[in-house]
Amino acid sequence: MSQPKKWVKERYGAIAANARSSCCDGAASATGGIGYTPDDLASVPRGANLGLGCGNPTALATIKPGETVLDLGSGAGFDAFLAAARVGPTGRVIGVDLTPEMIAKAQENAAAGGTTNVEFRLGDIETLPVDDASIDLVISNCVLNLVPDKPTAFREIVRVLKPGGRVAISDIVLEGPLPKSLEADEGGYCSCISGAMGRAEYLAELSAAGIADLQVVSAVDAAPILASDCCGDGLTESDLTGLVTSISLLGRKPVPPSDSDPSGAAS
Repeated sequence: MSQPKKWVKERYGAIAANARSSCCDGAASATGGIGYTPDDLASVPRGANLGLGCGNPTALATIKPGETVLDLGSGAGFDAFLAAARVGPTGRVIGVDLTPEMIAKAQENAAAGGTTNVEFRLGDIETLPVDDASIDLVISNCVLNLVPDKPTAFREIVRVLKPGGRVAISDIVLEGPLPKSLEADEGGYCSCISGAMGRAEYLAELSAAGIADLQVVSAVDAAPILASDCCGDGLTESDLTGLVTSISLLGRKPVPPSDSDPSGAAS
């Protein structure tokens, strides 16, 4: 396992066990300022919202009853539970997380809330424990920046999506080079900064993996969410302003012509 993955497992395992707080638990997460409504915050099991997001992917896509939704980096289950309410009893939500402590916490939350149409699987986003072409919608919230091999992760997303399946992603991207103090910093990596990819490269890699019709729905400065004294050498919000952006985007896996048109002709 790579060093960054070890950092993430240790840091987020501790968060799940309430042994330490999150470096990116900004005020926006606590107040719903990143896109959640009061009803969203009140509807999930207690303990599911750890304040680790940078957007609200469940609000980006129209989630339909009966769909199968995959939540990448599901944590304690916050977004998975919101999606489960939308897919209803005929639908299904699968949460995948790298951290055993997060999986255990999410499972406890599901049992406490009586949510039966969601399951949580321990796994790596670079090698998802999910069948090919089995997912209608992939969501992810401030997690893909933590994955060392993003092109592989993006290809895995395409692999598990059904033809015509969609993505709704909130994530951190960079708008310029990082300060030297953050380039190989554990705190900066686990705080969603040092592992982030440049915005243009991020979108290009998603497209190269096979995600079409990419649309950046929103892009806001993420410095107020991410600034913390555990990031690098005491970096402040002003140090990060203009450097880190929270983007929310939509896209889809194209339907092959043979699937959409029996004649095989392009439409």
